[in-house]
Amino acid sequence: MSNLVRAALVQQRWTGDKDSMTAAAVEAIASAASQGAQVVCLQELFYGPYFCQVQDADYYSYTEGIPDGPTTKLLQEVAERHGIVIVAPMYEEEQAGVYYNTAAVIDADGRYLGKYRKNHIPQVKGFWEKFYFRPGNTGYPVFDTAVGRIGVYICYDRHFPEGWRALGLAGAKIVFNPSATSRGLSQYLWRLEQPAAAVANEYYVGAINRVGVEPLGDNDFYGQSYFADPRGELVGDAAADDKDEVVVRDLDMDKLSAVRDLWQFYRDRRPDSYDPIVAP
Repeated sequence: MSNLVRAALVQQRWTGDKDSMTAAAVEAIASAASQGAQVVCLQELFYGPYFCQVQDADYYSYTEGIPDGPTTKLLQEVAERHGIVIVAPMYEEEQAGVYYNTAAVIDADGRYLGKYRKNHIPQVKGFWEKFYFRPGNTGYPVFDTAVGRIGVYICYDRHFPEGWRALGLAGAKIVFNPSATSRGLSQYLWRLEQPAAAVANEYYVGAINRVGVEPLGDNDFYGQSYFADPRGELVGDAAADDKDEVVVRDLDMDKLSAVRDLWQFYRDRRPDSYDPIVAP
């Protein structure tokens, strides 16, 4: 029998307020669990709009503590209720005036396992993230969960191959990449970068994007969330580009060993020759 992990991705439109957005996410998690999903990842900054389309200090009010904030506590209860691992991207306040773009990882028994803070922070039109977030300082953690070792890499991070590799070296079998990425800017990269990362690092990648045009700007978030396997192939179809969707797919973990035995990228690495990559 194959060693399968049933995994889920949630893409959603902005509902108009934090409470209803959180409720919609909780409902989507329940839907994933009812389909047998063992792990689920929400979209970047899941309970808010993508407020980085503007630079407005009012949106600092979306920050919460992690793990002591109300949303993490709520999702711990949800994870335990459904027996599902949850990756929950939120806007974290570490202390007054110190904020991060963060994903909390909660195990299937409701235990908080830790967090990943987005390392690479963009500052381009419609993505004014340096106004809101400090660069992450957690490194590239991998979490031991009920479904095995998983990692998180958030949105703009995906353009930087070094973090993908760090997660693979730390033993990640699935890496989730929750995003808020728009049609005009990056769609041509969407089906290219994450499958390429899955191939180069010989693990599964779950790519999540929100959908719709939000009142804060003209960014058109195009959904199309999907899983890519270590051969760079999509596992089933990608989600729609214009509506909420819960993507549930079976990931054959035995395929990881088969691909690694064939290609041996980790054996053939030459870290002794890579010093210039990390030079300032």
